[in-house]
Amino acid sequence: MPTKRENIKPGQHVQIVLKKDQRSGRLTEGVIKDILTKAPKHTHGIKVRLENGEIGRVKVILDQQEA
Repeated sequence: MPTKRENIKPGQHVQIVLKKDQRSGRLTEGVIKDILTKAPKHTHGIKVRLENGEIGRVKVILDQQEA
């Protein structure tokens, strides 16, 4: 589940929703560089920074492999 921090790991391939895309729900794909949410869970998804620098909340985990 992308709402639990324990399921999110750097190196995972995910789809996130950027702040500017929250209304449209448009997803951006990338690989997690950093986990920004400190809480163990968040109802809107865990906030992460992708390797390309984009920041958003995880909506879909495409790759269950750990880095």
